Amino acid sequence: MTVREVQVTFDCADPAALSAFWAEALGYDVQPPPPGFDSWDAALEAWGVPPEARNSRSAAVDPEGAGPRLFFQQVPEGKVVKNRVHLDVRAAPGLEGDARMEALEAECARLVGLGATRVRRVDPDGAMEAGFITLQDPEGNELCLD
Repeated sequence: MTVREVQVTFDCADPAALSAFWAEALGYDVQPPPPGFDSWDAALEAWGVPPEARNSRSAAVDPEGAGPRLFFQQVPEGKVVKNRVHLDVRAAPGLEGDARMEALEAECARLVGLGATRVRRVDPDGAMEAGFITLQDPEGNELCLD
């Protein structure tokens, strides 16, 4: 069986801003322009893309090449309902109890500083639940810190 790469695609209003948020949140890079161009504006200009269409898409990539590419595409409609799929950002792997929740709170504060919105915290219950924090990115897409 062939293993396939995965790209995660976000519909959004402002691809440049959302890709910058997620790049910072995950330690990714906003995808650089193709070889031969010193900026995306230079590439888009050369390709004849009109200025009003230049923020129609963007991407963020793992600098080490291990994680999936995140692709952001502009759509005319806003987000209306809860996501059926969301990203879990593993901010406290291997930690338990108070140490885990302190690490999650620190990462939550950092992401809120980048424009995320805190939604709720679920504390460990000593059985099935290790604890997590739910947030929304700047355009309202849910994500969890766990």
